[in-house]
Amino acid sequence: MELHDMTVMQERPEFTSEMQALYEQARHGPSGAATEAQHAKGKLTVRERLDLLFDEGTFQEVETLRRHRASGFGLENKRPYTDGVVIGWGKVHGRTVFAYAHDFRIFGGALGEAHAQKIHKLMDLAEAAGAPVVGLCDGAGARIQEGVTALAGYGGIFQRNVRNSGVIPQISVMLGPCAGGAAYSPALTDFVFMVRGIAQMFITGPDVVQAVTGEEISQEGLGGADTHTSISGVAGFAYDDEASCLEDVRHLLSMLPQNNRELPPSEECDDLADRRNDVLGELVPPDANRSYDMRKVIEEIVDHGEFFEVHENWATNVVCALTRLDGHVVGVVANQPAALAGVLDIPASEKAARFVQLCDSFNIPLVTLVDVPGFLPGVDQEHGGIIRHGAKLLYAYCNATVPRISLILRKAYGGAYIVMDSQSIGADLTYAWPTNEIAVMGAEGAANVIFRREIAASDDPEATRAARIKEYRSQLMHPYYAAERGLVDDVIDPAETRMRLIEALDMLRAKSAPLPSRKHGNQPQ
Repeated sequence: MELHDMTVMQERPEFTSEMQALYEQARHGPSGAATEAQHAKGKLTVRERLDLLFDEGTFQEVETLRRHRASGFGLENKRPYTDGVVIGWGKVHGRTVFAYAHDFRIFGGALGEAHAQKIHKLMDLAEAAGAPVVGLCDGAGARIQEGVTALAGYGGIFQRNVRNSGVIPQISVMLGPCAGGAAYSPALTDFVFMVRGIAQMFITGPDVVQAVTGEEISQEGLGGADTHTSISGVAGFAYDDEASCLEDVRHLLSMLPQNNRELPPSEECDDLADRRNDVLGELVPPDANRSYDMRKVIEEIVDHGEFFEVHENWATNVVCALTRLDGHVVGVVANQPAALAGVLDIPASEKAARFVQLCDSFNIPLVTLVDVPGFLPGVDQEHGGIIRHGAKLLYAYCNATVPRISLILRKAYGGAYIVMDSQSIGADLTYAWPTNEIAVMGAEGAANVIFRREIAASDDPEATRAARIKEYRSQLMHPYYAAERGLVDDVIDPAETRMRLIEALDMLRAKSAPLPSRKHGNQPQ
C-alpha cells in the first residue's frame, strides 16, 4: 500500500470499519435463523466444517466478497456475499491443501455463474500449486434461475476434474444433497466420503423415479451413504457424523503425496522391520478350502497393524487398503477368502482396478496378496461383462510403473492368478508361501477333465478319481513348481513376510519404468 493510501485510511477510519463489517457479514452467513435451520438438520455450517478439516488458524479464504451479477426472478435483490461457496487453502498436518465448501444457507448451496467461477479459480490454484483439493459438498445442484450459465459452470468443474485426475489428489466429502449433473464431479474425483442421514447422491430423485417407474423409495434408500458404500460403489466411506468423517479425510491426506511428482510422505517407524510373523501360520489354514479373514493377515504384516481400507463394504471379496511398511506408504490389494471364497467378480475387478490406478498415479508401491480360486462363474457374470471388467484389472496392473510385489499365500488358479499381478504381467518380484498352489484350476477339477473317460470306465471311479487328483497335485501343484520355472522368485517362510516385503520395497524405491510414448491407452470399458 502506498503512503498516500495509508494516509487516507488514517484520515477516514470508516474505511476500515466498513471493511470489517462486510467481512463479518460474509463470515457469519445470511442470518442466525439460517444457521439454526442448518444445525436443526444435524449439519454443521460451512466454516465449522473448514475448522475441522484444517489445522487450527491456517485457513486462508479468498473471494469472500464475491457476489453474483444475475438478474430476473428476484435475484437482483438477493446478492449475498460468498455466493454460497467458501474457497481457500490451509494446512492439514502441516501440508498445503485447497478446499471449496458449499454454504447451504445461501441459495441452498446451488451453483450459479459466480459460484462456479470461484470453484474454477480454486481448482486452478491447486493445480498450479501442486496440492490436493477437497470439496465439502452441500448443494442443491444448478441454480435454476441462472439457466444455462449454471450448467456451463458445472462443465468447467468437470473439465478441471479430468485435467487434474492423476495429477493432484481430489477428494469429495458429501455433507448434503447432490442431485442431477452435480453428482458427476464427485464421481470424477479419487475418493468420495459420505455422512449418513444428511448426504445423498442421485441423478434422478425419488419423485422422478416413482413417476417414471412406479417404484417408491426414500432419498436415503435411493442415494444415501450406505447405499453408495455397499451397493453402487460410488462412495468409499460412510460415517455417522461430520467430525469423524473429516478426521478420516485428514488421515487420508497424510498418506497421499501432494501431487504426482512427489512420493507419498514417509514417517519414522518404531515397529521393527524384521519383526517375525509367526502367527500367520495360525491365521491362514493350510487347507485351501478353509476360510479366513485376510484383514488379519494385513494387520499382522503392516506397521502397528494399522491400515486404511477403501470401499470396505462394497465388493468385499477383495480388500484394498493404504497402509505403511517401515514408515513408507504402500497400497495393498488382497483377495478375501471370507467373502465369496475370494473369487474375482465384476465389482471386485472394478474396485481393485481403480485402486491400482490410483496408487500408480500417485507413486504408491503395490503389494498384492493372492489367494484366489478364479473368476466367479455364472450367466449373470458373463452377461454382465466379466470379461471386460476383469480386463480392467489386468490393464491397470500391466500399465502400472510403481514398485509391484505379489505374494501367493495359498491358491492361485487360472486367469485370476494371472490378473492378480503375476510375474508374467510385470510384477517386479513374486513371492510364495510353502502352502501355495498355482495351477490352471484346482486338482479336483483338473482330474475330472483330464481323466474323465478313465474315471468313467473304472470299476471304482472314486478311487481312480482320488488317485488321479493326487497325481495331478504332486506333479503340477507342488509348492516349488512355479519357482522351478522362474514364475516365483522365492518360496519364503510366512514368519518372514514383513521383513521380506520391506527389504524388497526398499530395493525398488527408485524404480524407473517409463511407458512408450503415446497420448493415452484405450482401457477396457
